[in-house]
Amino acid sequence: MPTSPTSPTTPADAASGASDDAPETILLELVDEYGNTIGTEEKLTAHRPPGLLHRAFSVFLFDERGRLLLQRRALGKYHSPGVWSNTCCGHPYPGEAPFAAAARRTHEELGISPSLLAEAGTVRYNHPDPASGLVEQEYNHLFVGLVQADVRPDPEEVGETAFVTPAELAERHASAPFSAWFMTVLDAARPAVRELTGPSGGW
Repeated sequence: MPTSPTSPTTPADAASGASDDAPETILLELVDEYGNTIGTEEKLTAHRPPGLLHRAFSVFLFDERGRLLLQRRALGKYHSPGVWSNTCCGHPYPGEAPFAAAARRTHEELGISPSLLAEAGTVRYNHPDPASGLVEQEYNHLFVGLVQADVRPDPEEVGETAFVTPAELAERHASAPFSAWFMTVLDAARPAVRELTGPSGGW
């Protein structure tokens, strides 16, 4: 059952209050269909079928040539390992602003801080992941931005990165596995992506 939204637990809280061999507890923020917070739940539990609707974010960063930065998720990740996806995605800690979470997680995973990051709307979806048996029931906050620094991925999070044009993305998407949510979040972000990259970008 969903827990109370009070006293959220972050990884730092869990680490400081637990023994060395205790598993880290990460809570997600549960929301209703309108994005209002209604409680919290442990991360893996929230993703078990049929899934609990929770807050998430997705980031799309572009270089000066209008190419999208993709990442291939590390093979050690419990959810959707080894598949390609957008620049960064994840979940805010309970009570954390989605914008702050997006900037924080982009730096943690890729070692970069966007030179520009802007809100690009929200999208709600329900995507089962056949490989893991987990379910993405998410109210997702979208962000687009620019990256001008060299990418320095954390190998525990990211297996590979690539900057792609729209044509290169289409080719890669046809031949390599992508996350179940990728096209949903990209399509929802396209108006903001086109505004950012301009009509010649092809997005």
